[in-house]
Amino acid sequence: MTRHVDALLVTLVVFLACAGAEYVRPPPGRVIFTEHTKPASHPQQVHVSVVGVNRMRVSWITEDKHVRSVVEYGKISGNYTASATGDHTSYRYFLYSSGKIHHAKIGPLDRGTVYYYRCGMSGDEFSLRTPPAALPVELAVAGDLGQTEWTASTLSHVGRSDYDILLVPGDLSYADAQQPLWDSFGRFVQKYASRRPWMVTEGNHEVEAAMALPDSPRPFTAYAARWRMPYEESGSPTSLYYSFDAAGGAVHVVMLGSYADFNSSSEQYRWLARDLAGVDRVATPWVVVLLHAPWYNTNAAHEGEGEAMRKAMERLLYDARVDVVFAGHVHAYERFTRVHNNEANPCGPVHITIGDGGNREGLAFDFRKNHKLAPVSVMREASFGHGRLRVVNATAARWTWHRNDDADSTVRDEIWLESLATNGACRQGSDAAANSANDEL
Repeated sequence: MTRHVDALLVTLVVFLACAGAEYVRPPPGRVIFTEHTKPASHPQQVHVSVVGVNRMRVSWITEDKHVRSVVEYGKISGNYTASATGDHTSYRYFLYSSGKIHHAKIGPLDRGTVYYYRCGMSGDEFSLRTPPAALPVELAVAGDLGQTEWTASTLSHVGRSDYDILLVPGDLSYADAQQPLWDSFGRFVQKYASRRPWMVTEGNHEVEAAMALPDSPRPFTAYAARWRMPYEESGSPTSLYYSFDAAGGAVHVVMLGSYADFNSSSEQYRWLARDLAGVDRVATPWVVVLLHAPWYNTNAAHEGEGEAMRKAMERLLYDARVDVVFAGHVHAYERFTRVHNNEANPCGPVHITIGDGGNREGLAFDFRKNHKLAPVSVMREASFGHGRLRVVNATAARWTWHRNDDADSTVRDEIWLESLATNGACRQGSDAAANSANDEL
């Protein structure tokens, strides 16, 4: 059951010719507050994530504090041949008290297989599909989601076409310290997040820093408790940054923390250096990075906010021949050519901003035509939508950006990428040749 809550937003409608046809930029959508209408013992806010090679973490919340943190699962609906017992947590945010937050790892699981599962030994049955054991693999990407009418449109478009994992580069619920909105968001996305793994990193709206009072909540309290990611498995000391593998290790995904310390003496920097150094680019031809505040951006919104992190960490990514960097924060879509140190470089990653998932704040329209980075900005558009990276094999991947056109999802940007690990001119340890191939095959 849902009810609409009016958001205090300024309605912006902009007319622009796109591909020869007039397209009306949508205004921000209303926030959708999703309620829980089932018994207190029934699971809600169910979502799954990847853990290690062949396991998944199932996370859910119950209002009943006596429910066990148990997941029953099997390959046939209603026939649960295995079970796993996890742990649970809860937190307080001033006058708010969370429900019982459960996390349980299930597995080992067969890859590319549908499993049926039940949480807490009661309530609804859910199903999930594990990611494939090898390429091809399809990674959907959507940032700055929120829980609005446009978020609903974005997730509907994502769900209509098959994919294996959803990557979210920060800004999930837009609760902004209003803790019931975290609960609403979990219910809002459950239809999708319970079926495919959602791998997320934090944005500025997850910080929720409270006043410096005794016993006041620490930053990221709600985010860390509710959306547990596999940081320990990747050697990270915190859920604010971590990594994982997909498609049997053919793709290595690094989730960085824009709001954790990142200078060269920081733990995140040292962790990233270790993580990237441990990647065998023969076994793992693709490396993808996600973060929230973009390092490359020609929009007036949040201009320069990622610059300090870029200066601190960009060389690590370049030397490791990272293929793609996805960011959010700016509520629009923008793709850059392969770039390093503010210049086109055939051995640098493609930077893509995709903070257009449907947030309540609306779109960022002000792209600067004369921005110093404009020569390396290939495509930019202020519209809601999502992207898809289909890694076909060890050398080729197809990226598409899908704009939300009401009931339809329109492909507005498309590019084929070549893995830098297979590009002879870009082998690790060598500088880019001036005449090397660009980012398109």
